[in-house]
Amino acid sequence: MVRDIFWCHPNAVKLVNAYKLVFLIDSTYKTNRYRLPLLDFVGLTPTGMTFFVGFAYLEGECLNNVVWALERFRGIFLRRDALPGVIMTNRDLTLMNAVKTIFPECTNLLCSFHISKNVKAKCKSLIGQKNV
Repeated sequence: MVRDIFWCHPNAVKLVNAYKLVFLIDSTYKTNRYRLPLLDFVGLTPTGMTFFVGFAYLEGECLNNVVWALERFRGIFLRRDALPGVIMTNRDLTLMNAVKTIFPECTNLLCSFHISKNVKAKCKSLIGQKNV
Protein backbone atom coordinates (compact mmCIF):
# COMPACT_ATOMS: atom_id res chain seq x y z
CA MET A 1 0.00 0.00 0.00
CA VAL A 2 1.33 3.40 -0.98
CA ARG A 3 0.95 5.89 1.85
CA ASP A 4 2.80 9.00 0.66
CA ILE A 5 4.18 9.77 -2.78
CA PHE A 6 6.22 12.72 -4.08
CA TRP A 7 7.02 13.27 -7.74
CA CYS A 8 8.58 15.91 -9.95
CA HIS A 9 9.76 16.18 -13.54
CA PRO A 10 13.54 16.18 -14.23
CA ASN A 11 13.20 19.61 -15.87
CA ALA A 12 11.65 20.88 -12.64
CA VAL A 13 14.79 19.81 -10.77
CA LYS A 14 16.85 21.93 -13.18
CA LEU A 15 14.56 24.92 -12.67
CA VAL A 16 14.62 24.52 -8.87
CA ASN A 17 18.39 24.63 -8.85
CA ALA A 18 18.49 27.61 -11.21
CA TYR A 19 15.78 29.65 -9.41
CA LYS A 20 15.98 28.61 -5.79
CA LEU A 21 14.97 31.75 -3.96
CA VAL A 22 11.15 31.74 -3.62
CA PHE A 23 8.71 28.82 -3.45
CA LEU A 24 5.00 28.57 -2.76
CA ILE A 25 3.61 25.49 -1.05
CA ASP A 26 -0.11 24.86 -0.71
CA SER A 27 -2.30 21.90 -0.01
CA THR A 28 -5.73 20.90 -1.26
CA TYR A 29 -7.67 18.57 0.96
CA LYS A 30 -9.71 15.65 -0.32
CA THR A 31 -10.65 17.31 -3.62
CA ASN A 32 -9.19 14.58 -5.83
CA ARG A 33 -10.58 11.17 -6.67
CA TYR A 34 -8.27 9.54 -4.11
CA ARG A 35 -9.66 11.76 -1.34
CA LEU A 36 -6.09 12.46 -0.19
CA PRO A 37 -4.36 15.75 0.59
CA LEU A 38 -2.34 16.99 -2.43
CA LEU A 39 0.63 19.19 -1.60
CA ASP A 40 1.73 21.46 -4.49
CA PHE A 41 5.22 22.95 -4.74
CA VAL A 42 5.56 25.97 -7.05
CA GLY A 43 8.70 27.95 -7.85
CA LEU A 44 9.01 31.59 -8.83
CA THR A 45 11.53 32.93 -11.34
CA PRO A 46 13.12 36.41 -11.08
CA THR A 47 10.77 37.57 -13.87
CA GLY A 48 7.69 36.60 -11.85
CA MET A 49 6.87 33.45 -13.83
CA THR A 50 5.81 30.38 -11.91
CA PHE A 51 6.66 26.73 -12.53
CA PHE A 52 5.50 23.51 -10.92
CA VAL A 53 8.24 21.90 -8.88
CA GLY A 54 6.52 18.79 -7.62
CA PHE A 55 3.50 17.25 -6.01
CA ALA A 56 2.88 14.96 -3.07
CA TYR A 57 -0.13 12.86 -2.20
CA LEU A 58 -0.14 12.39 1.55
CA GLU A 59 -1.82 9.73 3.63
CA GLY A 60 -2.90 12.35 6.13
CA GLU A 61 -2.61 15.96 7.16
CA CYS A 62 -0.39 15.35 10.18
CA LEU A 63 3.06 16.83 10.74
CA ASN A 64 4.93 13.59 9.97
CA ASN A 65 3.42 13.36 6.48
CA VAL A 66 4.16 17.00 5.65
CA VAL A 67 7.71 16.76 7.05
CA TRP A 68 8.27 13.69 4.86
CA ALA A 69 7.12 15.60 1.74
CA LEU A 70 9.32 18.61 2.58
CA GLU A 71 12.31 16.29 3.06
CA ARG A 72 11.72 14.94 -0.47
CA PHE A 73 11.47 18.54 -1.74
CA ARG A 74 14.72 19.41 0.02
CA GLY A 75 16.33 16.39 -1.64
CA ILE A 76 16.01 17.85 -5.15
CA PHE A 77 18.37 20.72 -4.30
CA LEU A 78 21.80 19.77 -5.61
CA ARG A 79 23.71 21.94 -3.12
CA ARG A 80 22.90 21.86 0.58
CA ASP A 81 24.22 25.41 0.96
CA ALA A 82 21.79 26.73 -1.68
CA LEU A 83 18.35 26.08 -0.21
CA PRO A 84 15.24 28.29 -0.56
CA GLY A 85 15.39 31.77 0.90
CA VAL A 86 11.62 32.22 1.12
CA ILE A 87 8.74 29.77 1.31
CA MET A 88 5.23 31.18 1.08
CA THR A 89 2.31 29.23 2.57
CA ASN A 90 -1.23 29.78 3.67
CA ARG A 91 -1.84 29.76 7.42
CA ASP A 92 -1.76 25.96 7.67
CA LEU A 93 0.00 25.53 11.02
CA THR A 94 1.12 21.99 10.20
CA LEU A 95 2.79 23.18 7.01
CA MET A 96 4.32 26.21 8.74
CA ASN A 97 5.79 24.01 11.50
CA ALA A 98 7.14 21.53 8.95
CA VAL A 99 8.82 24.34 7.00
CA LYS A 100 10.41 25.56 10.25
CA THR A 101 11.71 22.03 10.92
CA ILE A 102 13.10 21.20 7.46
CA PHE A 103 14.18 24.71 6.35
CA PRO A 104 15.12 26.48 9.63
CA GLU A 105 17.10 29.24 7.85
CA CYS A 106 14.26 29.99 5.42
CA THR A 107 11.81 32.89 5.79
CA ASN A 108 8.20 31.67 5.88
CA LEU A 109 5.76 34.25 4.50
CA LEU A 110 1.98 34.10 4.44
CA CYS A 111 0.16 34.32 1.12
CA SER A 112 -1.39 37.78 0.60
CA PHE A 113 -4.57 36.19 -0.85
CA HIS A 114 -5.17 34.29 2.39
CA ILE A 115 -4.31 37.35 4.49
CA SER A 116 -6.81 39.46 2.52
CA LYS A 117 -9.45 36.75 2.80
CA ASN A 118 -8.97 36.55 6.59
CA VAL A 119 -9.07 40.34 6.97
CA LYS A 120 -12.38 40.48 5.07
CA ALA A 121 -13.82 37.69 7.20
CA LYS A 122 -12.78 39.42 10.44
CA CYS A 123 -14.08 42.80 9.25
CA LYS A 124 -17.45 41.31 8.32
CA SER A 125 -17.84 39.81 11.77
CA LEU A 126 -16.88 43.12 13.43
CA ILE A 127 -18.84 45.48 11.17
CA GLY A 128 -21.77 43.28 10.24
CA GLN A 129 -23.02 41.91 6.98
CA LYS A 130 -22.18 44.99 4.86
CA ASN A 131 -20.04 44.40 1.77
CA VAL A 132 -16.37 44.80 2.78
